[in-house]
Amino acid sequence: MSWKFPKLESLELSENNLKGKVPEWIHDIHSLEDLKLSKNQLSSIGQFPWHDLVYLDLSFNLLSDDNISFICNATSLFLVNLSHNKFRGTLPHCLPNLSRLGVLDLQMNKLHGTLPSTFPMNLFTLNLNGNQLEGHLPKSLANCTRLVDLNLGDNEIEDTFPHWLQSLHHLEILVLGSNKLYGPIVSLKSKDMFPNLIIFDISSNNFSGQLPIAYIKSFQAMKIVVGAEGQSSFYYISGYPFRVIGSSLPEYDDSVTETMKGLRSNFEKIPNVLVSIDLSSNRFEGEIPYDFGELNALISLNLSHNSLNGHIPHSLGNLTNLESLDLSSNMLVGEIPPELTNLNFLASLNLSNNHLEGSIPRGKQFDTFSNDSYEGNMGLCGFPLTIQCNRGVPQQQYPPSEAEDKFGFGWKPVAIGYTCGMVLGICLGWCVFWIGKPEWLVIIFGGTTTRIKKRSRGNSRRARTT
Repeated sequence: MSWKFPKLESLELSENNLKGKVPEWIHDIHSLEDLKLSKNQLSSIGQFPWHDLVYLDLSFNLLSDDNISFICNATSLFLVNLSHNKFRGTLPHCLPNLSRLGVLDLQMNKLHGTLPSTFPMNLFTLNLNGNQLEGHLPKSLANCTRLVDLNLGDNEIEDTFPHWLQSLHHLEILVLGSNKLYGPIVSLKSKDMFPNLIIFDISSNNFSGQLPIAYIKSFQAMKIVVGAEGQSSFYYISGYPFRVIGSSLPEYDDSVTETMKGLRSNFEKIPNVLVSIDLSSNRFEGEIPYDFGELNALISLNLSHNSLNGHIPHSLGNLTNLESLDLSSNMLVGEIPPELTNLNFLASLNLSNNHLEGSIPRGKQFDTFSNDSYEGNMGLCGFPLTIQCNRGVPQQQYPPSEAEDKFGFGWKPVAIGYTCGMVLGICLGWCVFWIGKPEWLVIIFGGTTTRIKKRSRGNSRRARTT
């Protein structure tokens, strides 16, 4: 069939029912520059004759080839999307030679081994989420100054926090969650760190020390509310935000998986209003900095499962766009700030398993949350809990035994009295039966006065003899 398409440059057969290997007639179209076969049931690529290919999208298939080195045959590649397949093997060593490569999306495969020491410097998107990659983070990524989306989450990478990435001023998405990263995040003096970042996810690692407030204070894009008067406009984050001169590439949208409102959610498109910070499941300690209240564009903040202490800062009440707040499983104390009732869009709240106390604020969204939002805080009271407040203090509810203790009839004094009474009763009973008096009591309990009577007769005889 190749004679029918001698000059075909673009072919899209997505969302069909193609199975098995890529059809031979497609292999015969050597003139292809754009090939999109996503969302089919293809299991193998076979030969790779498309040396002039610029755009390759084979995502959402069942491809399970042992390696992806076939992309080395097309040195003009700009976009490679092989995500959501079953590719095995390691990342190809030819990646640095693909100098035109702008988008590399290999998320949700079974790739293993270490990351290459160098990457193409023109990358806009690098998404390797959901593989089995290990080793250190290559510092050469700092040379990819056009990076907008860097997603290395859900791998086995073991390293410290890559502070050298702060030079990536175009970066909007940084996902390093669910790896083996460790140690404190050193506070740097620079004030221009990640100014365009809107998604910061370093959850489920082994970071320790204080929360990285120096970085958080520099997230300037998180302080700008999209759509507000005089502010930035709405858009979806694109894999190639800068126009490629002389090219008419098909659309590509970055995607991400984030924990929002207590659920793991997949976003096939990332709107620039999806502003979130996830520092959960680490070993951070200390207090929650007041500076979080300056990130006005935040819609999700997750600091759960750490060792944070101190009070919940009142400044969180300034985050009027917040939809999800999770501070659970820490060591927070004090009352819930009433300023949090200002969060009109708050749909998910989790303050459970802390040491909070006092009455739960009422009004607006707070009247919609269930007991689950507060469980594990023994000092809290008020709606929706069954524990009522007495001037802001939980009314003590005693179980029956404790109520008896309160009025002097608890089990301890009863047990002591019972024991003492039983001992005294045994002693008195023994004496009664020994002396035989009073006779009526001895007779009632089956005793006899024979011994006493014999003793009386003996005394009478002595008297007569005398």
